[in-house]
Amino acid sequence: MALSAPSKCGPWFALGALACLVLPAVPAAAIVGGAPFADRAIARHVVLIVGGHSLCTGVAIAPDLVLTAAHCVLSNGKYRLLAFDGRRTVVKDVASVTPHPQFSLRADAPDLALVKLAPPLAANLAPAAFSDRRAPPSVGDRFIVAGFGVGVQGDGKTAGKLRAVTLVATDRPSSQQLSLIDPRKLGETAGFGVCNGDSGGPVFDERDRALVGIVSWSGRTDGEAVCGFVTGVIPLARYRYWILETAARLGSPLEP
Repeated sequence: MALSAPSKCGPWFALGALACLVLPAVPAAAIVGGAPFADRAIARHVVLIVGGHSLCTGVAIAPDLVLTAAHCVLSNGKYRLLAFDGRRTVVKDVASVTPHPQFSLRADAPDLALVKLAPPLAANLAPAAFSDRRAPPSVGDRFIVAGFGVGVQGDGKTAGKLRAVTLVATDRPSSQQLSLIDPRKLGETAGFGVCNGDSGGPVFDERDRALVGIVSWSGRTDGEAVCGFVTGVIPLARYRYWILETAARLGSPLEP
């Protein structure tokens, strides 16, 4: 299944909807297609990123460091991270944002950024373990994708509740790009898939729930920016050295 140039799926610019989202103690829906809520084992790693009139998802890789999509944090606006512990919301300020130096809006560019949190540390945020997988996935491999994005495309009021779903690899996976689809629909009709606000969300190997990638874009096989068809992922193995080096420079060293 050859893919045309996809579009990034992260920030959605609906300030009124975003304002409604940030205020409640319990946020409101995500990943389109009727995906279930994420279980606690996944939720403890995942944060909501707000700022610059946008909403994205991120994953903790250290107590004070979050990995997300670079296109989520491009503006100079003030970003905040929200972590949820049951009905309690922990709001964290951002100390710095470091995008990958080769990031661009090309679909195959390293759409990655590290977000350093300001002290104090969030006690309820658990770092996710990186996968030991080095070779590109095979077609049909299964992955769990999580995000705080909209549950219905175009409806900002359905964003903010963490959902997770299992998708499968398709379309010649590589070290730069991984395309995932709903195994029930095979990309032929809309099903489970990421949408606005899910960018930056974690992608876990279903076998061991280790972190293998970051959500970057969504689209249809013809390249149209439609949710529920193809989920575009940046695999992390190729960029592991940059993540380790940058984390150490930011004062948050990681296990190699």
